[in-house]
Amino acid sequence: MTISLSGRTLSPAEVVSIARGYQQIVIDPATLEALATDRGVIDALVAHGTPVYGVSTGFGSLATTFITPDQRRNLQQSLIRSHAAGMGDEVEEEVIRAMMVCRLATLCSGVTGVRPEVAQLYCDMLNARITPVVMEFGSLGCSGDLAPLAHIALAAMGEGDVRDALGERRPASEALAAAGLTAVTLAEKEGLALINGTDGMLGQLVLALADASELLRVADVTASLSIQALRGTDRVFAADVQQLRPHRGQRDSASNLLALLKDSPIVASHLDDSTQVQDAYSLRCAPQVHGAARDTLRHASEVAEIELASRIDNPSVMGDGRLESNGNFHGAPVAYVLDFCAIVLADVASMAERRTDRILDPSRNYGLPAFLAHQPGVDSGLMIAQYTQAGLVTEMKRWAVPASVDSIPSSAMQEDHVSLGWHAARKLRHSIDALRRVLAIELVTASRAMALRSPLVASPVGRAVGDAVLRVAGAPGSDRYLAPELAAANDLLAAGEVTRLVAEFVTLA
Repeated sequence: MTISLSGRTLSPAEVVSIARGYQQIVIDPATLEALATDRGVIDALVAHGTPVYGVSTGFGSLATTFITPDQRRNLQQSLIRSHAAGMGDEVEEEVIRAMMVCRLATLCSGVTGVRPEVAQLYCDMLNARITPVVMEFGSLGCSGDLAPLAHIALAAMGEGDVRDALGERRPASEALAAAGLTAVTLAEKEGLALINGTDGMLGQLVLALADASELLRVADVTASLSIQALRGTDRVFAADVQQLRPHRGQRDSASNLLALLKDSPIVASHLDDSTQVQDAYSLRCAPQVHGAARDTLRHASEVAEIELASRIDNPSVMGDGRLESNGNFHGAPVAYVLDFCAIVLADVASMAERRTDRILDPSRNYGLPAFLAHQPGVDSGLMIAQYTQAGLVTEMKRWAVPASVDSIPSSAMQEDHVSLGWHAARKLRHSIDALRRVLAIELVTASRAMALRSPLVASPVGRAVGDAVLRVAGAPGSDRYLAPELAAANDLLAAGEVTRLVAEFVTLA
């Protein structure tokens, strides 16, 4: 189904479907007509000769430099060329597409004053899967994600490089022509309108929230497997116990764990074991940590939804026809929650690593072989898998250090405080990838440990998940090349197979 852009607010799910799923989009004809009307405000200011930032003046600290009428269109081209100054590795396709659709939604709102053909070209490029090449470094998260957005605008001008629908890198002019599209020559203010927003960090936040929400459900699943592997109890997750501290996320996580542990013979066999008065914190307190992370993501989602409903440009075309300078491009609201998400995901990973270590330690794992090795001493089992997990968690802790508390002045001190939201977004993407790998290692460890508990078995859903993991990542046995087995478990999670399997048994919050 085609998604219509009509000046309305896009949902996060729609952004993800366009960025990742290549969902086709269309701009409502009435919206294109409204853009033509809104453009009249800019044309009138150009004709009147009133000094206007970015229209008849330079940019940043050059805002006091007057631009003569015959140079004003050149000003927009020069702006994009000079600001397309990124360096480093190429940014991922889905991120660039998310940036484009977020910016396109703002263009369609009318606040930017661009001509209809500019918005239409962005729409057509997305539909044709023409993805501008954007480099990782160049945004400070203020005055817009300038360099990344400038590389996109450069492609719309028919300059720079893009990736086509087949992923081949080629000149933008060549790719546009092959798709039957015509590059635009930017008119007054249009260059500024294409780069003055938080779309880079926002697009990455929307994608990250989709991934992180899935991984928190996975974390409940892996925790439930570890609890069974360690002969833990489910009594602490009871609704009346959780109601003593009624945070929504904690309640949801505890409810998930109860459902995942239901009818577990392993759990039932040790409910009255006097040697296990209380489970370790990494088991007993899983809902408190996983739940707090859920509540953090919920707050971040509210920020993302507000930002998607925002109309960010500077200066902005107001409803009464005036063009007003503002600071709405500052990325602080988005940067803060990007950092916050990285903090809580690092803690979720840290707890998962502690559960894994406990399963592998013969002094704490209630009778399992050391490191789940087939012949401890000759075999090392999953010893080094835990090292890998610990290394990933260490990196996540580094990525949890906030970017948004920093600032580095730019543009001759005109832009003297910046959000660094783009940097917060980039490290969050790394953190999400690492969390998936951490959970994959716990998944393998707990699945093998449950198999070693035979003849006792896990809950019905636990058995189904454990069997699926062992089919792709190998059952307990003599040492063998371990990396491909861990990678297979990670692929299982990345494809969403674990949560799909769980959904056949229980509905997770």
